[in-house]
Amino acid sequence: MRGSAPDAPTALRRGRRRSRRALRAAGAVASAALLLPVLAAGPAVPAEPGGAGVLQEQFAAAAAKYHVPGSVLLGVSYMESRWDSHGGAPSVTAGYGPMHLTDATTALAGAGHPGDPGEDARGDLARPRSAGGSAASATAPAAGPAAVPARLRTLERAAELTGLGPRALRESTAANVEGGAALLAAEQKRLGLPLSGDAADWYAAVAGYSGASDTATATTFATDVYDVIRTGTRRTTDSGQQVVLPAAPRLAPRTGQLRLLGLTELPAGQTECPATVACESIPAPYQQLEGKDYGNHDVADRPRSQKVDFIVVHDTEGTWETTIKLIKDPTYVSWNYTIRSGDGHVAQHVATKDVAWHAGNWYVNAKSVGIEHEGFLAQPTAWYTEAMYRSSARLVRYLAQKLGIPLDRQHILGHDNVPGTTPATIRGMHTDPGPYWDWAHYFELMGRPLHATASPFSGMVTIAPDYAANKPVYTGCAKPGETCAAHGSSAVRLHTAPRDDAPLVKDVGLHPDGSPSTTDVNDTGARATTGQQFAVAGREGGWTAIWYLGQRAWFKDPWWSPAAVGAHGKLVTPKEGLAQIPVYGRAYPEASAYPQGVPVQAVTPLPYKLLAGQAYVLGATSPSEYLWATTFEPAGHKVIRGKDVYYEIQFGHRVAFVKASDVQVRPSNW
Repeated sequence: MRGSAPDAPTALRRGRRRSRRALRAAGAVASAALLLPVLAAGPAVPAEPGGAGVLQEQFAAAAAKYHVPGSVLLGVSYMESRWDSHGGAPSVTAGYGPMHLTDATTALAGAGHPGDPGEDARGDLARPRSAGGSAASATAPAAGPAAVPARLRTLERAAELTGLGPRALRESTAANVEGGAALLAAEQKRLGLPLSGDAADWYAAVAGYSGASDTATATTFATDVYDVIRTGTRRTTDSGQQVVLPAAPRLAPRTGQLRLLGLTELPAGQTECPATVACESIPAPYQQLEGKDYGNHDVADRPRSQKVDFIVVHDTEGTWETTIKLIKDPTYVSWNYTIRSGDGHVAQHVATKDVAWHAGNWYVNAKSVGIEHEGFLAQPTAWYTEAMYRSSARLVRYLAQKLGIPLDRQHILGHDNVPGTTPATIRGMHTDPGPYWDWAHYFELMGRPLHATASPFSGMVTIAPDYAANKPVYTGCAKPGETCAAHGSSAVRLHTAPRDDAPLVKDVGLHPDGSPSTTDVNDTGARATTGQQFAVAGREGGWTAIWYLGQRAWFKDPWWSPAAVGAHGKLVTPKEGLAQIPVYGRAYPEASAYPQGVPVQAVTPLPYKLLAGQAYVLGATSPSEYLWATTFEPAGHKVIRGKDVYYEIQFGHRVAFVKASDVQVRPSNW
């Protein structure tokens, strides 16, 4: 999704994917809208006064006051926020502070799910868009407090228990931690359990803290909390506080307490999810519409019909409730999974064997699985919980093993890494999950941490800035041109020369007029992101240059604060004698491969050139394939395979494809 200010120009406008059949009326969007926190409205609160150990003392004081084991309080807080305060700003589910006390009745607004009229997440011109209703978005009436579920109103309960004011609970870490301790103690009493000093006795209260309505989600949350307590951890928070949770390796929680919560059970055996996440089936409707039209995905037989090469990470640009309503609409588009931020709950909508319409590039759709995450890319303070990152990482690791997908950034893509299919579609490609998604932490949770695999002077680098310390200036989050709130970022900015005041590099696809890229949060034209790998094009005075979109691009990379680490791998360069070669947004077969009755799909180069003397990192080797799927009955679908072979390369912020016949492959240390 795209996530800039609502009144930005069309090319940089926030927008949820629309189906190839537009929603029939604005009211369809209004009926889908539910609760949307006013996430950008959170106060910017300074760190608590005192030294770096103040937060640790606040945890100890709150634990003692409410007779909650300190390890339990610290473990729950780590799972909710990793002990960060986020400057007093709410999460995507209106949770505040280290204990993630939720206050959706304060941060409440009615909103529709804005879209880009005419966009096509299917990304296949062979399937013409049907005439539909209005593409305008609408705003639903604001819901009252009574409509807000209890899991989004825990701050209200904490205020009752502590006597502290709501503002203090939102803005003061001491008050927030006390509120969390009071909630845990109250839950323990409600369940008829003692205020024991033994952390093992608090399993049910910890599970209840998640606010989950089903056993699986509550169990997953509690199990993660106790895993953190057993292994122990330490961290410096976003406000500079040093917090330590000592390891308790022999801790064995009393999991049998869970029955006291009286939660529902999710149906078994209906999803493709690991046992370590809570997962339910909420199917996307596959049904015939008017005439030959149908929605909202294609029935297939992957991986027997086509190998799945990619997993695409998205954010929803809307709440869980709104997103679930949309996936049930057959006139809308589809994706395979949605993950809830507050507790990491997973819903599967489309089987991995079938093709969901999510990426805006038909070749990528046919070869990928799409995962939506409840969140907003252009609201940097609208943070994701640790529970969501962990569920997502487990799901991706499971899918990668199931489908044979390597766990690297050439195969685990953001939606903002998916290329346009032709020059005309580049500007309309989405930009989620954006520069604030923590790719380094995500890969750590997958068990594939991004680290150096070669010397600092190698001919290839992996982008790896310190997420918390890396805070490039972005604009356009709230209003066009307005500076976004400072926040950690996975992305580094790319210049035409090794100087801070040098212009940003150009992206002729995004800016056909030849103007430089901008700092807008949705402008990906001069951005390299954590985990992406590039060939080194030069080094000078604490700066490193890489080959990027056919040009030399510089980013600040001093030895005392590196933004990249050395790597080794395979690079592609134009074959000897070729001055330049074309790059493509999809790996389609040559014309002679198409059988009668299937129109030839043009192999259209993108408006970039890979020049002699340049090199780009090789990702997947891609057979030329095209899935012809324009009928409701899958018997009419065909997979056309050609003789051409393509290589996926990290060409810019987005990947691209080159024909193997145009390039030669060499090692990065050559």
